[in-house]
Amino acid sequence: MIQNYEFTCIFLSDEEKMKEGLSFVQEAFAKSNVKITKQDDLGVKTLAYEINKQDKGHYVYFEIECDSQVVKPLSREFQLSSLVLKFLFINPENK
Repeated sequence: MIQNYEFTCIFLSDEEKMKEGLSFVQEAFAKSNVKITKQDDLGVKTLAYEINKQDKGHYVYFEIECDSQVVKPLSREFQLSSLVLKFLFINPENK
């Protein structure tokens, strides 16, 4: 079943690593037939707490449409990636 999600991802603040991480996420979305309806680069922000010895992260916000079955495999793929510090899928219809 196709649903709308909000997806926020925090990448390493280094510009080169951020671009590499963004490409990784976009390719993972493409492989899973995820349609990106909005993408917003929120820039580098100071993190509330260190993640993997990083105190800054580059935030990117997405609005996507996808089958609810692909969220779990995508989450696993992002957890295993060293390019993604943190991420969050939110289904705004279930708030």
